[in-house]
Amino acid sequence: MLVEASNMEEQGQSKVNINLGEFIYRPKAEMLAVAPKEKTLLIGMPKETRMNENRLSLVPSSVKILVDAGHRVLVESGSGLRANYQDIEFSEAGAEIVFNKEEAFQANIVLKVEPPTVEELDLFNAGQILISPLQLPIISKEFLLKLKEKQVTALAMEYIQARDGSFPFVRILSELAGMNAVITASELLAKTNEGRGVLLGGITGVPPAKVVILGAGVVAEFAIRAALGLGATIRILDNNIHKLMRLQNRMGSVLHTSAIHPAYLKHQLKTADVVIGAIHSKSGRTPMIISEDMVMQMKQGAVIIDVSIDQGGCCETSEVTTLAHPTFVKHGVVHYCVPNMASKYPRTASLALSNIITPILLDMGLQHDLERLLFHNRGLRNGVYCYNGCLTNENLSRQFDLRYTNLDLLLTSQR
Repeated sequence: MLVEASNMEEQGQSKVNINLGEFIYRPKAEMLAVAPKEKTLLIGMPKETRMNENRLSLVPSSVKILVDAGHRVLVESGSGLRANYQDIEFSEAGAEIVFNKEEAFQANIVLKVEPPTVEELDLFNAGQILISPLQLPIISKEFLLKLKEKQVTALAMEYIQARDGSFPFVRILSELAGMNAVITASELLAKTNEGRGVLLGGITGVPPAKVVILGAGVVAEFAIRAALGLGATIRILDNNIHKLMRLQNRMGSVLHTSAIHPAYLKHQLKTADVVIGAIHSKSGRTPMIISEDMVMQMKQGAVIIDVSIDQGGCCETSEVTTLAHPTFVKHGVVHYCVPNMASKYPRTASLALSNIITPILLDMGLQHDLERLLFHNRGLRNGVYCYNGCLTNENLSRQFDLRYTNLDLLLTSQR
């Protein structure tokens, strides 16, 4: 259809014809999707004050990545000294150095490598996010009630999963713990440390020490590497046969493996010089594998390294110790039960933690809110044990007799 229209020009008025059909169907400019503006995060890193904790969550190189992405990082003065990081290194990376913990605890996201104390929880406000380990042996019902009261969303590092279902924080610290366990056991076997006075690897004409490892996961793998390197004799026990098969394949050599049968376990413990408890639970307390009666029948001066102590321990006689006082002797057996044993090598451990937590924080910055991130990220959702005043970990609710709320239902109801 044609219509007439007036077109005013400098030299007078003229008429032009416009084809409306042609105008309507003329291609229009393409509308490209615009990425949502990245949310600025305020991240706080208070100084650790208990359990002889030497590690930190972010190293200066990771702080620079976050600051370059537009985020703010508050670092309490002196936070990195035990891992040999100076305040000036954080400052040059773009962090804001604060001189009291209250300022660091006012950030939207608070990072810690030890659970905060109940007193520190008083510094939190509703809507803040806490990312730290949970460490079952040292938390209490009062701790959880305070989290609920403050309406803090808390994520446990050890329960956060990657997209392939693995536990990245657990894996990286397990690598360190496995090697550390064997090195520590070698030291504790010395007579000067109340051990049997046995050299782990032995020498010509003298048999090596016998190391029994419970669990066939990452801790076991790296403990085996270290123990084989020192020349020890090794036994690995686990009820998951597929894990034992995988371990055999990864090590590339024939290992002495077995399922955990009570009679066989008791026999192995009786003849062991070192026992390493390396059993990990995906969501709750580690099962108790070694009874006190079994410990009583072990050699005098033998060593137990309970790596599982951060989830309650797999030995009945285990009690939480610290790096300042790492061992105790019970029934003549030396026990080493330090939940943050990776803190013995704080610089290595801090770099490892920082490498994992930095991408998580960058991902948080790309989302408009935490709810959206948790809804789409099942692995991160698995790490949440307290959400806006609700306890969302079923094992914790049973252990401390508190009401449990399913996180999936909470997130679905908010969308």
